Formats: sequence, structure tokens, C-alpha cells
Amino acid sequence: MNTLLNRVYSDYFMPSRLDKYEELLVRAIDNGFAQTSVRSLFQLIIDGLALPDKFLMHRHDIDTDIETARKLFVIEKRLNIKSSFYFRLKTLDFKFMKEIEEYGSEASYHYEEIATFAKRNRLRTVTEVRERLVEIRCEFSNNFHAIEKQLGRKLTTVASHGDFVNRRLNFANTEILACHDLRANCGISCEAYDKKLLNVFDIYISDKPYPQHFFPMSPFQAIEEKARICLLTHPRQWKTNWVENSKDNLLRIKEGLSW
Repeated sequence: MNTLLNRVYSDYFMPSRLDKYEELLVRAIDNGFAQTSVRSLFQLIIDGLALPDKFLMHRHDIDTDIETARKLFVIEKRLNIKSSFYFRLKTLDFKFMKEIEEYGSEASYHYEEIATFAKRNRLRTVTEVRERLVEIRCEFSNNFHAIEKQLGRKLTTVASHGDFVNRRLNFANTEILACHDLRANCGISCEAYDKKLLNVFDIYISDKPYPQHFFPMSPFQAIEEKARICLLTHPRQWKTNWVENSKDNLLRIKEGLSW
């Protein structure tokens, strides 16, 4: 019951936490952190260049709520912060994505073709999914290139979305990119869960729904104790949006019942 009440509060009644986000960025600036996108940080890694002594890499997964994503972007622009925004097919907003790129941050793809394909074709075992991976990878490639074409820019990093189907199957969308030829054909240098990227961090922090807010620790604490931080955020955890949260919750129920 507490879990349900917390979810209702988080989705519909929680006050905006955008002021806390701005406070966090300012605190990181005051503590001497370079704040960067996935693309920019990974470029330093593959070029073999020295990384900043202290850095905070920002990754935003835009699962829902473009409106709040824009508010996060406005805060970052005001403070001259660069970050990465990853958009699902259903949250693609090319005008906004072009604004992000023109500013110097990164807009790219939050992919989920394994989960989408499994739901559409009612694949309920890992074996069934593996048997269709060629089709799934083809679907990913088509979507990826279509986004590039519409955006008018080369995408070099992507980030996997985690769906309830992935959790039930224990089979992540990252399996799509466990294929060197696909990566090469798409020109993808980094998937946000690649070990070559993750290994440079002292800590990987993700925001969480109320009342936890963060796992495994608060980024406010991390910038006092750690030097190399990855922070994954989602608009939903920083400001409620009744319409978008209701649409997403209803879709989740519908997909769960039909799958």
C-alpha cells in the first residue's frame, strides 16, 4: 500500500524539484567539477586524452515529459552546462533536439527495440527473442538512421531504455548492440552502458521515485566525496506532469495486459 501511495504522490502531488536540480549544478560548479555530456567525455576516452580531475557526466533519459526536459535544459543553458538527452521513439521532438545540439549538448536515441518487438509479437521467452534478433537489429538500424536523417546530424552514442518486458525476461535492450557489424554500420562509438565508459566513474547515480530520490547515494553527497560521477536523470523524477504520467501509466497497464 505504501508503494502505491508513494507512486501516486510522486506522479501527481510531488512539488517541483527543479530548484534542487539547479542547486546541484551550482554546487558542482562551486566544487570544481567539469560537467559534460556522454559524447564529449567518451571522445576524450577514445582519444586517449587526460580526463578532468573532477567531472560530473549528465545523462537524461527522456522516457516521458518533454515539457520538464525543456526546463532541465533551460537550467543547464543558464549555467553553461553540457549534457546528453536520450529520446525514445515516442518522445522524439526534433525541434527541441536541434536546439540541444546547436547549444553544444547532445541529443540522441533512447532505444528499446527488443522490448517493443517482444510486446508486438508476444515473445515471452529469451529463446524466442534470440531467434528474432536479426529482425530486431534491422528494426533498430532503420529507426536509428531515420532519426539521424530527420535530425540532420550524426549520432555517435545511444542509451538503452529499460522496459518491464526487459525486467521480466532478464534480457536488456543492450543485447542489440552486442554486434560489432551493427555498431560499425551505424557509426556508434559508445552505448551508455559500455564498460569502457562506466569504468571511468567512481560512482554511477540514478534518480528514483519519491521518497528515495537517488540510488545509491545523493549526488549532493557524491560531489563532496567522489571525483568522477555519472548522474542519470529522468524528467518524471523532478516535476510532476499529470497528463504525461497518466498516459504513461495507462499505457503500461495496457501493454502488461496484452503481452
